[in-house]
Amino acid sequence: MSLIEDKFAKLDTEHAPGQEGRLVSGMAVGIGDTLGGTPVDFSHGDVNPAAFAPPPTALEAFIAGEARGGSQAYTEYRGDRTLRGILSERLSLFTGKELDGENELILTPGTQGALFLAIASCVVAGDKVAIMRPDYFANRKLVEFLGAETVPVEMDYLNTKEGSGICLDQLEAAFKAGAKTFLFSNPNNPTGVVYSAAEITQIASLANRYGSTVIVDQLYSRLLYSGVNYTHLRATDIDTNNVVTIMGPSKTESLSGYRLGVAFGAKHLIARMEKLQAIVSLRAPGYCQAVFNTWFAEPDGWIEERIRQHQSIRDDLLGIFLAVPGINVRPPEAGSYLFPQLPKLSVPLYDFLAFLRSQAAVTVTPGTEFSPNHTDSIRLNFSQNHSAAVHAVERIAGLVDRYRA
Repeated sequence: MSLIEDKFAKLDTEHAPGQEGRLVSGMAVGIGDTLGGTPVDFSHGDVNPAAFAPPPTALEAFIAGEARGGSQAYTEYRGDRTLRGILSERLSLFTGKELDGENELILTPGTQGALFLAIASCVVAGDKVAIMRPDYFANRKLVEFLGAETVPVEMDYLNTKEGSGICLDQLEAAFKAGAKTFLFSNPNNPTGVVYSAAEITQIASLANRYGSTVIVDQLYSRLLYSGVNYTHLRATDIDTNNVVTIMGPSKTESLSGYRLGVAFGAKHLIARMEKLQAIVSLRAPGYCQAVFNTWFAEPDGWIEERIRQHQSIRDDLLGIFLAVPGINVRPPEAGSYLFPQLPKLSVPLYDFLAFLRSQAAVTVTPGTEFSPNHTDSIRLNFSQNHSAAVHAVERIAGLVDRYRA
């Protein structure tokens, strides 16, 4: 295999979130009867009206943007200046620290676009980059694609009652070994755990001590369940020149289809990101940028109701999983993900996922996307029609029993 072929082979997006659905449902030959039921794709959220539709003002904002014509279609590379001013005020209030929309914020094609730009602004071939395990699948793959070395930091989330269970000693060891960048998501994707204030404060302290840059993905920081406290990294005493925060109106607001993200933080890194965006994608989709007007400005009670609905689904699905002997799962404190650890099965993980598709009409994402160690876990995005999600998880439980070792 040539070097370029090997480089792209390592990306291996066949089982990435959203890609599972393209796999042929009948590719695997199962044992016994199918369990039937309405097909449910847990690899991404359902934005249809029967599940979680976008805010009612989103389409109006998009149409208004289109009506503006060229001034909306061809914004600055870092995004519409007026919108950046509006968002800087809202994000300053949300995160608890002042933000300069002119120099410290960029609008991007989705949070995925922001992640790529942020990593590429900090990392070159040969660098060492600390990443959490488990964590968002693209972190590891983008770092490796850029020719850098990942230094894993483990998270003992299943045996931790408060916080994430991050091994801070491993993080410090990574910094001592030369890691100049640290990537993590808070709330964590895929587990839904939220880092404690003590953990975030210590991450900031270690980054300051070793002069390392931290990129934090806070995509689900609006979807916090009752009783959960959240600490924004940028609101600590971390050096403002060494932190970039990524957010956006996406899963929580059912606006993923508009492909909108933001990154904000160190102005020299935002400037680098703008230069790269100018040659990669030019800008966030021009007309879609207008939808940013609705972000943090939803109708009264809208976000609270969305949280309530997700928490209700979460609780029902947890009840099903926890009743299955051998399944271990921690209740997520935020976001819309469950990451159950399965009991030992009589078939390999990827075969089991194929059987889920062919026998139960259920699609999930393998845990190996989030850490090579998690060969016994699956991730579900439960932002779905409530009833359909419950019946789908009941079918997962049935197949776990069918293929239990």
